[in-house]
Amino acid sequence: MRLPLSIQCCLLWLFFTSPGVLHAQDQTSKQVPGTPPNIVFFIVDDLGWQDTALSLHQESAPFQQHYRTPNLQRLAREGLVFSNAYASSPVCTPTRTSIMTGRSPQANGITYWILHKDRDTGGPRDGTVTPRWNVNGLQPGDVTLPGILQKGGYRTIHAGKAHLGAHGSDGADPKNLGFEVNIAGHAAGAPSDFRGRRNYSRDPENPGAKVWDVPGLEKYHGTDTYLTEALALEAATAIHQAHQDGKSFFLHFSPYAVHTPIIANQRHLENYPDLSKVEAAYATMIESVDEALGVLLKTLEKLEILDETFIVFTSDNGGLSAHTREKPHHRHNHPLSSGKGSALEGGTRIPLVMHWPGVIEGGARSSLPVISHDHFPTLLSIAGLVGPADHMEQVEGQDLTPLFESGTDPEWQERALYWHMPHFWGPRGPGIQPFSSIRRGDWKMIYYHHPKPKRVLYNLAEDIGEKRDLAAEKKKLLELLSKDLADHLRKTAAAMPSRDGQTIPMPDQLSGSTEN
Repeated sequence: MRLPLSIQCCLLWLFFTSPGVLHAQDQTSKQVPGTPPNIVFFIVDDLGWQDTALSLHQESAPFQQHYRTPNLQRLAREGLVFSNAYASSPVCTPTRTSIMTGRSPQANGITYWILHKDRDTGGPRDGTVTPRWNVNGLQPGDVTLPGILQKGGYRTIHAGKAHLGAHGSDGADPKNLGFEVNIAGHAAGAPSDFRGRRNYSRDPENPGAKVWDVPGLEKYHGTDTYLTEALALEAATAIHQAHQDGKSFFLHFSPYAVHTPIIANQRHLENYPDLSKVEAAYATMIESVDEALGVLLKTLEKLEILDETFIVFTSDNGGLSAHTREKPHHRHNHPLSSGKGSALEGGTRIPLVMHWPGVIEGGARSSLPVISHDHFPTLLSIAGLVGPADHMEQVEGQDLTPLFESGTDPEWQERALYWHMPHFWGPRGPGIQPFSSIRRGDWKMIYYHHPKPKRVLYNLAEDIGEKRDLAAEKKKLLELLSKDLADHLRKTAAAMPSRDGQTIPMPDQLSGSTEN
């Protein structure tokens, strides 16, 4: 019989306060005045913009009223909430590697999700051929956020999904990318199973045989410990150890949830009697993620270091809506259109909450558009560190710390954000096709590469669901945004797909007549 997570946590606290183990009070005394703050970067997989009880818009998502996320809501009450936060890409690896480097996916050349060394996970479709890209992801020697933090004296800890380097390459192991501690991270972007009873494996009798099987959690095999729970317990232990050793730590906590396979945490199912089987299971995954956040918060409070810890809660792309979820599809992120894999808002808009007692005033909100690769310069700024000069010159993210006081800055109002995914994601649906796009102010232009080059234009302030294309009405603005986006794509050497042997033109090379 599986022990409830609350009991497991109590046992964990007892272990760390038992004879022979340094007491929390003693550990607190080991903190050196003036040491840099601890950092907890909590990044959920495939969590949609409103896939929590935290409301970011006056309209709710379809199942939002059912979600139970009290720990995230506490972070929001005590911290800063961004309502216009974006992932660097509508799929996982490009966003995750952009956080690690501070550069956009197009600048990194990592524009799609990875799996096996030297293998392209995408491919051509319906006559459009995707370009060459960095199919192996990050590798040893690349400048990374944890690498800089580790050199700066941090204990760098990874827990959960990595998906930064391809299987069969050295980058598959987070310890080759700057992490000192790796808990269950490897090349795959999803687990075979979330159940300890099945050894987190496709074949419980042969764990580790499949590339999707989660490594390194053998102590939980054969138990009823849900994967998210196991990761939280191991991360709490790593926090204790770092603190006992007198080290500031960077914890990159990345639960494989809420990615598929959608498998219920049975302990929470009774909380969702009014939902369908699949949506109830999905809700338990969200609740398990929030419970893991609670375990980390309790750990920090137990050690009396919550006030010395900067916490980020976010997602790597928009919420899944194209398959697996309850039908009809493509509507789970309402009022946003579509979901994961899409150029539309449902594919890239994500939750983002920052928490730092005494620095960030509780209850603050910011409507400024920000993007995932902003975390790189922000976390380095908080740590008081800088990376190699040649790399820092290429960083596209912006330091968000100036927003901590008020959540706004007039100089940021017209900042442009850019996306580029010249690949076909597997499912089909609204906006799920190769694209480049730009958001500047309230305006968003999408340049679809397939089936024929086409530009669409939306005013997000008036049309958050991207239902009304204003390209024909705002031709001057369309051309200005096209030039802006094209300049960015050229500057970052972004690779474009081809059709009939011809490279798709840049958006500023497209005339209205060639779009129709």
